[in-house]
Amino acid sequence: MLSRILSFGLNGLEAYPVVIETDISAGLPNITVVGLPDNAVKESRERIRAAIKNSGFEFPAQRITINLAPADTKKQGACYDLAIALGVLAAQGLILPEALKNFAFIGELSLDGRIQPVQGALPVAMAATSYQYGGLIVPFENAKEAALAGCPVFPARTLNDVISFLMDPQTLQPVKTNFEELIKTALPHRNDFSEVKAQAYLKRGLEVAAAGGHNLLLIGAPGSGKTMLAKRLPTILPA
Repeated sequence: MLSRILSFGLNGLEAYPVVIETDISAGLPNITVVGLPDNAVKESRERIRAAIKNSGFEFPAQRITINLAPADTKKQGACYDLAIALGVLAAQGLILPEALKNFAFIGELSLDGRIQPVQGALPVAMAATSYQYGGLIVPFENAKEAALAGCPVFPARTLNDVISFLMDPQTLQPVKTNFEELIKTALPHRNDFSEVKAQAYLKRGLEVAAAGGHNLLLIGAPGSGKTMLAKRLPTILPA
């Protein structure tokens, strides 16, 4: 049986849709993942197998082929775990395909079936707003961030939570973000780049370092502005 489910991948700061196709057929027990997956995606086979079993479901002892489309784009990270696990369950007939068509899914799975937070929830939610879907299912820790995009966001803590929601949509409620409260809890920022003239490339580097949580090394003569720029390093709002 074949199942299709929507997830999203990241290319820098941009998210793009990834259709996860799962086919279960007769043959020796084996899981094959195609579609240019990196090592983190390939390792998802073991996480998904354990998560499904520890969530109370039987993992099929058959040949399983998983395709991540578009096949010519490299897939990175563990954000596809939840969607792949649901695809396996749907291919077994344990989840109705009609329920999956209305939602997109992102999330990393623990071996016990818990859903771990992933990076890029906000870009994914922003991309999801352009599609006619009933909502985006995300890890509980990513819900407030993703809700900033304005699309319906449903937080889930475990694989069983998602399955229960697909069977009964009343079990999860969409998250709403209060922008006024978010601004009040934002970190104080006394300095900004308005006092820095020129240095466009360096300011851009500071922004990228802050957005990605990277380390930064400033080298230059005394008085060239290293400390001044470092004090104006953009701060990230708390999740």
